[in-house]
Amino acid sequence: MSVWTAILLGGIAVTGLKLVGYLVPEEWLERPRPARITDLLTVALLAALVAVQTLGDGMAVRVDARLPAVAVAALLLWRGASFLVVVVAAALTAALLRLLGWAV
Repeated sequence: MSVWTAILLGGIAVTGLKLVGYLVPEEWLERPRPARITDLLTVALLAALVAVQTLGDGMAVRVDARLPAVAVAALLLWRGASFLVVVVAAALTAALLRLLGWAV
């Protein structure tokens, strides 16, 4: 199987799954349990993405300037800072750590 065949089959599968999602009765999705699961699933997937992008380096775990930058961003978000302040502070943290040579 070529790469393009796999991409085409994957695209067809994803489109099919999306179409099946439209067939689910609306009252099933409005129940408390599915609504809570979808809310938590979104947060869990986002947290996993951040963790993989922050600590992942191929098949290895790598701790560099990104980890303290994410920690600063999380602290500022917890304290209620605006998104722009969070992004700038995290970027400055990573830049300063890289400038000092502490975390490449």
